[in-house]
Amino acid sequence: MNTAIDDLAILPATTEAWTVVHQDEFLLVVNKPAHLLTVPGRHPQNQDCLISRVQQQFPSAAVVHRLDYDTSGLLVLPLTKQALSTLSKEFQSRGTKKLYQAVVSGVPKPSSGTVDKAIAADRDNRPLYKICQDGKASVTHYTVLEVLPDYQASLVQLEPVTGRSHQLRLHMQSIGHAILGDPFYANPAQQQQSQRLMLHAAQLQFTHPQSGDWMSFTAAADFWQALR
Repeated sequence: MNTAIDDLAILPATTEAWTVVHQDEFLLVVNKPAHLLTVPGRHPQNQDCLISRVQQQFPSAAVVHRLDYDTSGLLVLPLTKQALSTLSKEFQSRGTKKLYQAVVSGVPKPSSGTVDKAIAADRDNRPLYKICQDGKASVTHYTVLEVLPDYQASLVQLEPVTGRSHQLRLHMQSIGHAILGDPFYANPAQQQQSQRLMLHAAQLQFTHPQSGDWMSFTAAADFWQALR
């Protein structure tokens, strides 16, 4: 028995299809469904993922950024080595802009603000992360878009300035407004309010690696049917 492998979670891949939002000879912009890894996981049964599916149609597609298994939304996938190199540098220098939509418990007050709290891996509770003064600097801007009184919740826009693992989930939970359906940071009642994590990468902006044009793409969140 391989204990190390047995300790890894098996994450069943959704049958929902990924879709192409934009295609040219240098890159793809795709919309990833929830419950699908961006890249293969460590467990042998977690090999089905977005990039493996995309490469069946576009063999040269590569990954420069990721979305969590539970998160849906937009990703750019370079198709050439030059595009991979250029986009990698742009992401590393934070030259891209990403906007997310989430449904969170309650209504954040004030209606817009910034969460500036450092994050570190929670080594006693893997794969969780935690707010920690000695962690990596992490900043998120939020804005309430709509109050949802029927669910005692609200739709918010989230803009991560940094790109830490679980940043948006943890930052919203840390100010008392966990994302509904979050299996890691929401309480049991908040988890039961949705059949999935109510987090979607709704807008992605970056400089095209070949033309130098500023590109902007949007994909509407389709998670409303998951609310209970």
